[in-house]
Order: sequence, then structure tokens, then C-alpha cells
Amino acid sequence: MLPRKSAYALLAVLLVIALGWVLYPTLRMFALGLNVDNLQTILGSNSNIRAIINSVTVSLYTVVGGSIVGITLAYVFFRYDFPFRGLLTSIAAVPIALPPLVGVLAFLFLYGESGILPRALQAFFSLESVPFAFDGFWAVLAVHVYTMYVYFYLFCNAALRAFDGSLLEASYDLGAGSFRSFRLVILPYLRPSIVSASLLVFMISMASFTAPLLFAGTEQFMTLQIYNYKTNGNLDLSATVSTILTVICLVFLLLIEWSNRNSGRVATKGTAVGRPVATSGVARVVAATGSLTAITLILLPILTIILISFAREGAWTTQILPGEYTTANYASLFADPNIFSPIRNSLTLAGIATAANILFGVAAAFVIGKTRAIGRTLLRILAILPFAVPGTVIAVNLIITFNQPSPLTFGTVLVGSFWMLPIAYFIRHMPLVVRSTLAALANYDDSLSDASSDLGAGFTTTLRKIVLPVVAPGIVAGSLLTFVAALGEFVSSIMLYIFDNRPISVEIWSQLRLYDFGAAAAYSVLLMLIVILSTGVIRWFGPKSQSIEQAF
Repeated sequence: MLPRKSAYALLAVLLVIALGWVLYPTLRMFALGLNVDNLQTILGSNSNIRAIINSVTVSLYTVVGGSIVGITLAYVFFRYDFPFRGLLTSIAAVPIALPPLVGVLAFLFLYGESGILPRALQAFFSLESVPFAFDGFWAVLAVHVYTMYVYFYLFCNAALRAFDGSLLEASYDLGAGSFRSFRLVILPYLRPSIVSASLLVFMISMASFTAPLLFAGTEQFMTLQIYNYKTNGNLDLSATVSTILTVICLVFLLLIEWSNRNSGRVATKGTAVGRPVATSGVARVVAATGSLTAITLILLPILTIILISFAREGAWTTQILPGEYTTANYASLFADPNIFSPIRNSLTLAGIATAANILFGVAAAFVIGKTRAIGRTLLRILAILPFAVPGTVIAVNLIITFNQPSPLTFGTVLVGSFWMLPIAYFIRHMPLVVRSTLAALANYDDSLSDASSDLGAGFTTTLRKIVLPVVAPGIVAGSLLTFVAALGEFVSSIMLYIFDNRPISVEIWSQLRLYDFGAAAAYSVLLMLIVILSTGVIRWFGPKSQSIEQAF
């Protein structure tokens, strides 16, 4: 599709960017982190060993818990019909639109020691203190399952939409019951989706920072150790923990790529299953009741954030619910320039990073997918590498690499500048546009370009009038996913921001530390609305679950 010389020229530019901004900082971190003395210090510390064990264990448990919830919901909505099923199907995917900090904040307001539920139980049973403390290992696990089950749900839901209903009918005709049919027919069919979601969720859980930051208590996690070492000025040890975490995530990224390459589907005749039908009245009632209960638990944290956003400052301390409500929290978001500043900053930073991701991602996808240029495999590897690099690690990479003048920065020091955040966002979300555009290009018929060329159209005309309109939905979906992810980014932001470019997520954290819960919640609700609007646009251009699968 691309002329040979143009393809190699473009490949050279893309490799310079990927090598300079992705691989080089990672290798700099490895060089520092693999220092023998640093490794001995880290691996000889009980707290660091505990952090590694906790991170791996909570990630494994998250995979188990998330798969149970996600697969169950996907199957119930696929197999049974009951009132409001369509609405509940959409609501079940809501956590994917929650920025990490907002989801964690919702749990804090609802289940935290001073949250609504513990205080309500204390008052109802006339207890001297709250009946439970939502912190530690199990609190982190609960937040992870809530925010990550959605990957299993979306992946399996997308797979079940293409399921051949005759397989299930044949199983029933042969005398198998519902559970046996599910175990022997549905689960094997879903295996590729479950494996991909499991590896992805494990890697995301390992990289989680926000939930451990607010709920870990005395427990240690690797991302917290990275942050604490950096905050205390010990960048060497921060780099060592970052190296260990990156190696673990790299292994699982390779497993994801391997499973995607070798995954297959059960052979089907392509017949549609049609509208799901319950096998019995009891099963239908149980499915409806269980689904409604699950959806209620999903919505409670979100509704809590909305409620607290109307709380007057200082009106919610030890009470079950805020004593006074006001709309001033929302009015000040746009009326006060200082309060609006983080909103403007987030939109600007996310916009810059997304524009860079579009330029790089689309060009890289075309070189990887539609040329035979030598070096395109290296570009593909570098383009997906940021999936295996947690946000805390990306921040450490950039600090280590750009705290002194560099040819990549034209002799300037980037640390402490405005540009550190958009660069971090660009690097972290680089794979999203590349993967979604590659998926769109995989369905593109090259004969269309040949026909355009035969009719006398040049390369630019063919690209503009034939190719881009066909692959545009994939580009738009990946771009909006990038924008949404950058808009709510907290992990890299908390380590790299300066006051003049502090984003919404950092401002939410600041308001929380000042105990202005209403303002923190109002920022969170606004962030949710922007994210929901963006994901709505994604759905307009293609099924959201498919777009997410393409991106990951």
C-alpha cells in the first residue's frame, strides 16, 4: 500500500521515536535497577519481599474473582431473558468508564472506616465503633475485582454474540443439563477470551497503584514501594523495584501475545442463537434476582460519589450522610478560574497526548500491517511494550532519563517541566491506537486499493478516499480510548506533575487530603461524565467490547 521508499522513511522516523522514548528509558532503568547492591538490598528486605508476594497474590485472586463475576454475568445475560435485561447488560459494563482514582474514591466513601455503610451499621446495631475496617489486602482485592471483572465480562460477551446456538441445543438433546452444558460446551468455547482476559487482568492488577495507595494500610505492594522510594529520594532502589515489576509484567505481555496468536474458536455453522430463553421459571427468577443484586452492587459506589458531590464542605464528618447539601461544588468548577484550572489542564494534556498517539499509532499500524519493510517486527514489539510498563515505572523511567540534558530533548531538562505529563501519557497509551488501527486494517481488502490505483488515483487520493474511511472506526475507537485513559491518569501524574499542569486526578487527591469531600466528588463526577461521553462516541463507531479487545 505504501511506496517502498516512503515505507522505509516512515519506519525510520517511527523507530527513532519508539527506541528513544520507550526502549531507551526502559534500558536506563534496567541498568540502574539491576545493580547487584541494589538487588541485594531489595531482595534482602522483608517489606519488599512482602510487597512482591502481596502484588502477585492479589493479582491471582483478582483473576479468580473477576472471572467468576464477569463470566457469570456474561452467561446469564446471554442465556436468560427477563425484564430490563438490555439495560442491565449495559450497566454491567459501567466500571470500564470509571477512572481508577474515581472508582477507589467511591469505595472509600461507601465502605471506608468513615464511609456510609460502616456508619449505618454502627448506628443500626448501636455499636461503639464501626463493625469493620475496609483496608488491607482484602480491601485492595475487592476494589480490583470491582474494577477489573469488566474485562472478563466484555471479552466473553463479545464471544457469546457469535456463538452457534445449535451446539447448546445438541447438548440438551443428548441429555446434558444446564451446568454440564455450560462446563462442556460454553467454557471451552470461551477459553481464548478467558485466557486473554486473565493475562490482561493479572498484568493490570500488578501495575495497580491507586487501590493500594488508599486501602493497603500496613500491607506493602510493589507500586507503593516504587512511589515511596522515589518520594524519599532513593531513585536507585525505586528503579530496582520497577525493574522487577516490569520483568513480571513483560512475561505476562508475552503470554498475552502468544495466546492471541494461538487462540482459536470452536467450529460452528454460524447460526445465531437468537434471543436467550430461560430453561425454567425458577432459573429465570434466580437469574433476574442475581443480576439485579450484582448491578445494585455495581451502581452503589457510583451513586455514592454523586451524592457526596453535593455535600457542603465540613458537613460530613462522623454522620452517616452529609448534613448539608449544596450545588456550590459544581458552580465553582466553572466560576472559579483556580478551580477550573485542573479541568483545563487535563483536557489539554490528554488532547496533546492523544494527537501524538494518533499520528504515531496510525503510521505505525500502516507500516506494520501493510508493508514488508524490514524492521516492522521490531516496531510492533516496541509499540506494544508500554503495555508491560506500569505507570509508576514509566514515571521512574522518565525521571532517570530526562533529569539531565539529552539529544532527545534538544539539550533541555524535561524533569519539572510541563511536557513530562503529555510525554508520559503518550508513552503509556501508545499501544491503544496501534492495536485498534491494526485490527481495522486486518479487515481491509487490499483489492480496493488496487482498483483505485488501476483507475488512476494516486497514493494520497487512495489513502484519503478509500483506506481511511474504511479503517476510521478503529482509529476513532483507539483515539477515544487513549483520550479517556489519559484524562483520568493518576499513577504517572502523581509522580511527574508540577503545580502549573496539575490534572483533575491530582486535584481530586489534593481535595481528599484536605477533607473537602464534596469538591473531590464533584471533580470525580465531572470526570465520569467526560469519560462516559467519550465512551458513548466509541460505541457509536463500533461495539465497545470489540474496541476494547482490539486495543488490548
